[in-house]
Amino acid sequence: FLDPSRALSPPPRNQLDEKVRVERRGIKEMQLRFSSTLCVCVCVTCTDDVFLHRYDYREMLHNSTFCLVPRGRRLGSFRFLEALQAACVPVMLSNGWELPFSEIINWNTAAVIGDERLLLQIPSTVRSIHQDKILALRQQTQFLWEAYFSSMEKIVLTTLEIIQDRVLQQESRSTLMWNSHPGGLFALPLYSAHLGDFPFYYATLGIKPYPKFTAVIHAVTPLVSQSQPILKLLVAVAKSQYCAQIIVLWNCDKPLPAKHRWPATSVPVIVIEGENKVMSSRFLPYETIVTDAVLSLDEDTVLSTTEVDFAFTVWQSFPERLVGYPARSHFWDSNKERWGYTSKWTNDYSMVLTGAAIYHRYYHFLYTNFLPASLKGMVDQLANCEDILMNFLVSAVTKLPPIKVTQKKQYKETMMGQSSRASRWADPDHFAQRQTCMNKFASWFGGMPLVHSQMRLDPVLFKDQVSILRKKYRDIERL
Repeated sequence: FLDPSRALSPPPRNQLDEKVRVERRGIKEMQLRFSSTLCVCVCVTCTDDVFLHRYDYREMLHNSTFCLVPRGRRLGSFRFLEALQAACVPVMLSNGWELPFSEIINWNTAAVIGDERLLLQIPSTVRSIHQDKILALRQQTQFLWEAYFSSMEKIVLTTLEIIQDRVLQQESRSTLMWNSHPGGLFALPLYSAHLGDFPFYYATLGIKPYPKFTAVIHAVTPLVSQSQPILKLLVAVAKSQYCAQIIVLWNCDKPLPAKHRWPATSVPVIVIEGENKVMSSRFLPYETIVTDAVLSLDEDTVLSTTEVDFAFTVWQSFPERLVGYPARSHFWDSNKERWGYTSKWTNDYSMVLTGAAIYHRYYHFLYTNFLPASLKGMVDQLANCEDILMNFLVSAVTKLPPIKVTQKKQYKETMMGQSSRASRWADPDHFAQRQTCMNKFASWFGGMPLVHSQMRLDPVLFKDQVSILRKKYRDIERL
């Protein structure tokens, strides 16, 4: 079943033995039985020219609810993978066939296992399946296809990960990890074997993330004045009731400032010198990050304590996503036949930049250990696109868009006016580099993982004509 190219090339008639011809006649009879009640595609290696010219095989496949998968010339059949890809529930009619990756995949949640000796009982069996169950089966076929079978790379990687779990049984993934979103390839056991450490399973386990966050401020310019934006930002974040600690990642070529240069705060401030002074170091899984939530900030970001509090409360309801303020979008440029990047302010967005965003700390581990060195090397060489790459990663894992919180009107103007990054925003190559990054990342991910959204979450009574004293997040409207 590993050769998709053979799936659309039925074997010549002279290669079919008498047994297959008999089975084909039986299945054609069953097709007539099904046609009166359910839309069912008969997955059979049919070589009748009349059948092939009369029906569009792919169209039948995608319009079908159940797909019969009888044994082929050998025990298995590559019709099985075709059914998974088309979200058609496979009805297995091949006694003794060991389904692929059955060691970790519970196929009872994605397929109907029939007995080829009881062929004529199949119609009544599938008719008895409730519509809710059918929907669950079809959704699971799509998840399993996308997670483990959609490319040769995923098939090979899944095989290697299964071998690793066999060898390191004490660190092996649970059945739930393999059979629920986002799948075993994204739930790395090197991070943890405990479900509660991953943001994807909070809802399933009925738990909530730790109610505090760690702020990581990325610093690239020397500290020469007490009026610099980074110091104001540090004070504002430290006042948040949800802030546990602040980490200043010093990626500046100048020496670390003395301790007395940093303002006094009620929470610990830890200054870490960046590894190799590269952009990807801001997403390293630092052991000093002890909270589930990470508030990622650029040094010149302007946020009030109220804005920080509100963003974190929103993230607590969506712990598997990126939640933040500055939004960007992607689009397909049909003239150039490539993906484009836009910073235009519209209702539509697909990225939330990590200059002011909250996400789960597991994404630091995934960014460091899952992404290839070539992509991270590109980011470090350009000193650009690390925020885009993080968005690609999170969207590829969750299959969901990020979440934008209250529109920050002054964000764009403030960013353009800051001296520490003015040269970066004014650099004509900056935008072109981000366009290049978009297409390079999409190529590695095998497609565009970013998802568009128009949802924005605002505080209750935000911009409503009521007394400011009645509003919980009062300072947001005063910007």
